[in-house]
Amino acid sequence: MAEVSASMVKELREKTGAGMMDCKKALAETGGDFTKAEEWLRKKGIARAAGKADRVAAEGVIATYVHGGRIGVMVEINCETDFVARNEDFQDLGREIAMQVAAASPQYVRREEIPADVLEKEKEIQRAQLKEQKKPEAMWDKILVGKIEKYYETVCLVDQLWVKDDKKKVGEMVTERAAKIGEKVSIRRFARFVVGEGIEKKKDDLAAEVAKTLGTQA
Repeated sequence: MAEVSASMVKELREKTGAGMMDCKKALAETGGDFTKAEEWLRKKGIARAAGKADRVAAEGVIATYVHGGRIGVMVEINCETDFVARNEDFQDLGREIAMQVAAASPQYVRREEIPADVLEKEKEIQRAQLKEQKKPEAMWDKILVGKIEKYYETVCLVDQLWVKDDKKKVGEMVTERAAKIGEKVSIRRFARFVVGEGIEKKKDDLAAEVAKTLGTQA
């Protein structure tokens, strides 16, 4: 397989709307040929689904998941038509996403929702850590890019690794399902409730328990 650079993946992603891992695989499978890589994505149904981004998805469902009576999640997931909203595959997707929220405890749906001051605070923390680690200051900006990406993977639902398959992100999983469903699919919002919330040890233990349970079900 051809060597694939981050800039190549970024360019293909911007052109097709497909996930980073899908773009990387497409380029590797096609020897770095962008035209063939785009065709590869279309054949898989990935780029086709992403191409629906300009459509309005105002139908959908509120999916729920309760773990042991102690963690409860509600997720609003949208599609284009009421017909698809009543489709079992679409409703199953909603439940999968609710399970992800229960297990991985994201704070936002996507990175664009993170307030600027929150993101800047995270960067300040990371810079302080780099200083403490005595990393050369000239390298901070480059290192910071990777650290912020890791931050997104922790706090943003669509950037998180899917608990049932850690080789793909939640956003990529949704795009693949949307291709099969045949409509634009969008996660709008979620709410996560924990019994005794605020008792950090208990909350952390519950999240680990959910993740372990879902992992064994994969």
